[in-house]
Amino acid sequence: MQFLVKSSPVATLKTATLVVAIDEGGTLGLTASALDAAAGGAISNLLKRGDLTGKLGQTLLLHSLPNLKAERVLLVGSGKEAELTDRQLRKLVSATLNVLKGLGGSDATLALGELAVKGRDSYGKTRLLVETLADGGYLFEQFKSNKAEPLALKKITLLADKSELAEVERASLHAQAIASGMAFTRDLGNLPPNLCHPSYLAEQAKALGKAHKQLKVEILDEKQLKELGMGAFLAVAQGSDQPPKLIVLNYQGGKKADKPFALVGKGITFDTGGISLKPGLGMDEMKYDMCGAASVLGTLHAVLELQLPLNLVCILACAENMPSGGATRPGDIVTSMSGQTVEILNTDAEGRLVLCDALTYAERFKPQAVIDIATLTGACIVALGSNTSAVMGNDDALIEQLLSAGKAADDRAWQLPLFDEYQEQLDSPFADIANIGGPKAGSITAGCFLSRFAKKYHWAHLDIAGTAWISGGKDKGATGRPVPLLTQYLLDRVQ
Repeated sequence: MQFLVKSSPVATLKTATLVVAIDEGGTLGLTASALDAAAGGAISNLLKRGDLTGKLGQTLLLHSLPNLKAERVLLVGSGKEAELTDRQLRKLVSATLNVLKGLGGSDATLALGELAVKGRDSYGKTRLLVETLADGGYLFEQFKSNKAEPLALKKITLLADKSELAEVERASLHAQAIASGMAFTRDLGNLPPNLCHPSYLAEQAKALGKAHKQLKVEILDEKQLKELGMGAFLAVAQGSDQPPKLIVLNYQGGKKADKPFALVGKGITFDTGGISLKPGLGMDEMKYDMCGAASVLGTLHAVLELQLPLNLVCILACAENMPSGGATRPGDIVTSMSGQTVEILNTDAEGRLVLCDALTYAERFKPQAVIDIATLTGACIVALGSNTSAVMGNDDALIEQLLSAGKAADDRAWQLPLFDEYQEQLDSPFADIANIGGPKAGSITAGCFLSRFAKKYHWAHLDIAGTAWISGGKDKGATGRPVPLLTQYLLDRVQ
């Protein structure tokens, strides 16, 4: 879908559908008033008859209003609040898109610039609006014989005041890049695990490298992982016929001397739990256990599209966790790349095992900051549900930057503590550390485990187990989160 920005008198706009907001009080804003005046009071007459009350998301489609160049006018209710919340704006935009999808016009013009959104300027509300529109058009139909009819809607124009054109255009460009990265992430997450395995992710990384000259791609295979001493990583992969891959993508958009930022993604392309086998019900959704790695690739996709002037290292720890005669057993002890030994008490706590070696590997890049992203713990879903990601780490400034980015991107996170008392739950009588800390505070003890391998740099951990995908039902699928949060964090570093 193409997005354009322009400034033009609303009554003279030639468009298939012109979208205008009407509040619940029936008060006409400047845009609606101009339309109403040009159309001889047609809109105000409809409101007096009660055809539209202006409730949030309510719509009314009008055809061939007199003296207007627009073929249709779509009135959409903005509710009774003087300022909309982010969630209310998304509902309004989604309701608009649902109507536009069913129309025959190839274009639409949105005259929604007057809407006030709490805490957002013209850039912020445009970002949210365009991301919602672009993400709302996402479909995953690669494996369907009967595909949906292609949308007639190809172009959306955002009407803006001349004084805000530059900011609205900038917001639209950023939003389109983020939405594109989210779609890339969603596609990878939604692919079946018999196709999307570690070698497939490696091929996707290579394809990105070929398309962008600033991007250097290195794929480390099982032999190289052994040479590096990544015993924790290899322990996860040894039960599968699919070979593990450590995928390293190095983007040089900044000065050569600038230290990079690093994103480390968990890429378990299917997680049976290993010998500590998961219940069968819903196990198909364990194809989403690579959404951390997918979100890193999606964020990189957005960074490449925007050509951000910074250096970024993306490290994807990719493996498949399967039960077999060669699989790791509960009670096994392995040696990580850092030299620390780990007693594996539960083979279903595998994400932290691949990540700990990837975090150690990240040291060689001397990064400004390292953020790991992982669908790490079911306990995170218990704590925060499916709306909010968890963040924890060893640097308060970095955590605050991520929380701020999440708020700005409407892709929110919440800090969990990493107090020393929790570390004691990982004590092992036989090794330096156990890979689980018991039933209490499971998300926090997982973060504590990772913190043991991230002491040489500023580090934060994002647990996206609840936010990376939607479970069950007709809406099941990857969400593309936390691409907006991560991209906003990187945008904040260069603005």
